[in-house]
Amino acid sequence: MNEIELLDKLDVEKLPRLKDIFLDDLHSNVLMKLHLELGLGAINYLISPSFSILSPETNERVNEFLAKKEPLLQHIKKYIIQNLACYSVVLDVNSYFIEQNDYLVLARLRERNSGGRKYEVKFYTHSPLELTVHYEDKIYIGRDFIDLFHFKRKYFGVDEYINSIRDQFNILIERGKEKLKNFEKYNSSFLQEIRELVDEVHSESFRILHSIPPYLDFEKSNFKDLIEINSQYRNINHYLIELKDEVGEFENVLRYDKELSFARYVTKYKKDLTNLISYFNIKINGRIMDRINFLSQIKY
Repeated sequence: MNEIELLDKLDVEKLPRLKDIFLDDLHSNVLMKLHLELGLGAINYLISPSFSILSPETNERVNEFLAKKEPLLQHIKKYIIQNLACYSVVLDVNSYFIEQNDYLVLARLRERNSGGRKYEVKFYTHSPLELTVHYEDKIYIGRDFIDLFHFKRKYFGVDEYINSIRDQFNILIERGKEKLKNFEKYNSSFLQEIRELVDEVHSESFRILHSIPPYLDFEKSNFKDLIEINSQYRNINHYLIELKDEVGEFENVLRYDKELSFARYVTKYKKDLTNLISYFNIKINGRIMDRINFLSQIKY
């Protein structure tokens, strides 16, 4: 966890400029109140919207970084929210909890072995009144991925999400070995079934993605092509729904068996799947269908 050291090496003036896009009230309010979590060594530092350390304690090195790199951090916050607006439904589908917490969202950045270019961002929401005294009560709402040098995503970012599903399952297995009272009992049943579904989701999704354009130009795509592409994305979503249902059944069994210390990790995994399914319905298939309907009205 050395995000602070890596970000300290970046010059905001050398990053591609962000285009201004319309943000609705939800995304605008979250942007104003967005807290960052950045690592330095073994410690995560919670950074306020005004770029001061909220926890765990003040640190001269971090304070120096915050004072020097405020323009970069402002850029990153705006970058994160614009990515969420274009390539995610994390805020949309969790808007009730976010609004209940007065739009307070935490964004925890994890660098992805890219020299400070790419990050996985995990999002949480929390009551403003209890943020520093009961930080452990934060609510996980999802994750996203950013590349500070390349905003536009191939396949609407689906390839990154599918890879993440496989990666997170591998992490889940390691957690299970640590947390479950009888790992082999579940490994030979539910975990084996989920493992097979994860492999199927990954292989079939990439087979489908490689058969369609990586960047979809709505203005240049014709009616027939859009219908086919929409169908292909829908097929990926069907694989995800099957996987999510199996994970949900496993979660219920764990809670019935009082395996609560591990069940919470399965709940987060199911949350990522649920978010991705909603992303397909709202911002991928939803957008494509809007264009198909528009063209059909012109055609007929």
